[in-house]
Amino acid sequence: MSRTPLVVGVGVSTGGPKALNLLLPALPADFPVPILVVQHMPPIFTRLLAERLSQRSGLRVVEASEGVVPQPGWAYVAPGNFHLTVIRPEGAPRPVLHLHQGPPEHSCRPAVDVLLRSVAQLYPGRALAVVLTGMGQDGALGCHAIRETGGQVLAQDAATSVVWGMPGAVVTQGLADKVLPLSRVAPEIVRRASEGRGRARSPVEP
Repeated sequence: MSRTPLVVGVGVSTGGPKALNLLLPALPADFPVPILVVQHMPPIFTRLLAERLSQRSGLRVVEASEGVVPQPGWAYVAPGNFHLTVIRPEGAPRPVLHLHQGPPEHSCRPAVDVLLRSVAQLYPGRALAVVLTGMGQDGALGCHAIRETGGQVLAQDAATSVVWGMPGAVVTQGLADKVLPLSRVAPEIVRRASEGRGRARSPVEP
């Protein structure tokens, strides 16, 4: 049985701004874990996207910054041209966000796979990956890492995706725990992130 997630990683590309405009405002302001988002998008546009999403959401949505401790109720959007990862510096009490300009993957920087691999490593068995509409296969390898370490994966269905490339790759490789229309993704995220939480320790401490 999967354990309650301590972090949610969201990957999206083509059709992503519209999908995120439906997904993030549907999550409660007191969502119990941090959300990390990779949207394939150039610099400047990612900051504008985060600002628009924050205006529409109860969540606080920002462009990710180096060294920030990810917090519950916040969503962090990877800046254009930077990979977004999570690391735990030696001696640090909590994980922090780390941005870098490593090689593009799937011709993308930021890449979903880079984020999800880091999440799988730092939160083994306690990560929830969500792959939404997008062209290509970015996210499938990351979801494999999530599943290999005992985490959970949700994928958007073909009917509600603008392009079913990214979620389709996850589904056809047998990596998705559940395949859902976009309108049902947020409730499923809330259910999985809340189940059995009770008086569990802080969700920023893996």
